[in-house]
Amino acid sequence: MVFQETYLSGAFVIRVEPIEDDRGHFARVWCRDEFLKHGLNADLVQCNVSFNKKQGTLRGMHYQVAPYEEDKLVRCTRGAIYDVIIDLRPESTTYRKWFAVELSEKNRKMLYIPKGFAHGFQTLEDNTEVFYQMSEFYQPDYARGVRWNDPIVGIVWPQLNPIISDKDKGISELII
Repeated sequence: MVFQETYLSGAFVIRVEPIEDDRGHFARVWCRDEFLKHGLNADLVQCNVSFNKKQGTLRGMHYQVAPYEEDKLVRCTRGAIYDVIIDLRPESTTYRKWFAVELSEKNRKMLYIPKGFAHGFQTLEDNTEVFYQMSEFYQPDYARGVRWNDPIVGIVWPQLNPIISDKDKGISELII
């Protein structure tokens, strides 16, 4: 795995390096020692899968508040997504800044998202599946969201009219 820190401190794009032969390929997508070597949280406690039927589906921008803030490792195992994070750490020099990367089954990239970030994505293909690993268990009472189209953040999404859940449409929190 190749770890490349983004301009948002603590967030990494991780490139998987498959070993290929005539049978196919083998690749490591998780190694506790390598994550620790890069100063990343290696204590993952929960894995989830998000399946999305239609291109343009938008999920986000989600996070959990203390004491259940979570680090996430996100990988697209089928199809492709435009994966977005927002730095919500008020003490950070990149507070309210966002970063996006395409994750796909073809490019095999992953995104490591540290505590203090909101996360969301928009699907770029039909029948897209996303695999998440988290450092905290989901706690509904501590789950929060930032509006996906918050004008202060100004995320540029690939599709202007996303398919979005009523719950995510109802997020009214803006970053001030």
